[in-house]
Amino acid sequence: MRVRIVSDISLLKQLCCRLKRNLFLSTETRLNFGDDPSDPLYSDVPKPCRRKSERKPYVTPMKVLIRRAKAEREAQKAQPCRMLEEAPDNGLLVPELIEVAHRVYRARQSLLFGLSELVKVIPVQRCSFCNEVHIGHVGHEIRTCTGPKSGFRNAMHIWRRGGVKDVVFFPKCYHLFDRVGKPRVVHDEKHTVPRIPAIVELSIQAGLDLEKYPTKRRTKPVYCIEGRIVDFETVMAGDETKGKFSSENVNPLPESSLILMKPVEKIKCLVENDSNCLDQLRDEERSAVRDLGIKTLDSWFEMISGAKKIMEKYIVNTCGYCPEVQVGPKGHKVRMCKASKHQSRNGLHAWQEATIDDLVNPNHVWHVRDLNGPALNNNLKRYYGKAPAVVELCVHAGAPIPNQYRSMMRLDVVPPDRDEVDLVA
Repeated sequence: MRVRIVSDISLLKQLCCRLKRNLFLSTETRLNFGDDPSDPLYSDVPKPCRRKSERKPYVTPMKVLIRRAKAEREAQKAQPCRMLEEAPDNGLLVPELIEVAHRVYRARQSLLFGLSELVKVIPVQRCSFCNEVHIGHVGHEIRTCTGPKSGFRNAMHIWRRGGVKDVVFFPKCYHLFDRVGKPRVVHDEKHTVPRIPAIVELSIQAGLDLEKYPTKRRTKPVYCIEGRIVDFETVMAGDETKGKFSSENVNPLPESSLILMKPVEKIKCLVENDSNCLDQLRDEERSAVRDLGIKTLDSWFEMISGAKKIMEKYIVNTCGYCPEVQVGPKGHKVRMCKASKHQSRNGLHAWQEATIDDLVNPNHVWHVRDLNGPALNNNLKRYYGKAPAVVELCVHAGAPIPNQYRSMMRLDVVPPDRDEVDLVA
């Protein structure tokens, strides 16, 4: 009888342990917001840069790409000659994206204009040997430098004054006059075809017209004959081929930049006196900088959201090993890749689907709570958050912190002091 009681007690203990373990796992699952894609406000700190020998992850799984290729081959066999119906594959513009393309171009102009004024007031530091950027009067002490002879410096950064190009970087690509009829740039054309920022090329292909970069506008869809594009449209007069939006409608200084000019005029005296500390500003000047930061941040979000919407229809390719980008249905054939395994490709790029980060490099930086505070310590780097350099710059100018970056910036984490590192688990 006693043995049976002991066995019953042991069974109850095992059952209790199982219930506690299941409860702990279920609670952990609920609290792990990073694995919950339904939470739009959660975004973790970006992972360190991948190794140069590793390829970028595919946006679309390889199985899906193979399935699409098989379906296209079967469609070509069933109907060798067919007229392409969906834009922009048929050479026509997507009507609802024409105005979006103009907004993206204007937002980019406003962004660059606002950043050029903010960097005069808020200091931007960049490493002399790598691409690391820091917002603040003193560069951080986090040992992440990967530049030449970084081992002799114990991976410490050597800081110098940065500019707008360090805050946001727009990679360039080749301009296509006819994105459907001649989608590739060959190696012999690398010096004759102009290179422009990829986001500008995306806006041009989506409906923006610029005098410096002409492009062909069709009025009738093209045909696909055994996998090749054939255009039966006759050559029309220049006035008839112009789209609804011409280059005259694109102002060199957009409307949003005209709005930004008002607060900039108030801080001109501040820039002339070379005063880079926000604590020395008067209330009127500080409000002017705050308005400038808010409008610049709005231009950033408008540009990013519009580019994402255009990229749903217009294809953008990037190299799987280097930052090269090409807007169009196919990547170019210029042998200029110097990344890993380029010898086996004879210098050609390994093209794959691009993301918005490939089109506009956000350049994430460490978040600093106080610009005049001490430098960030390497031993406390797991308590620090990150944010795109544009967001970090505008937030220090006085703009409200966007909700989608609050978790990435780790505002709810209180970093310990330098003498309390050993006391924190």
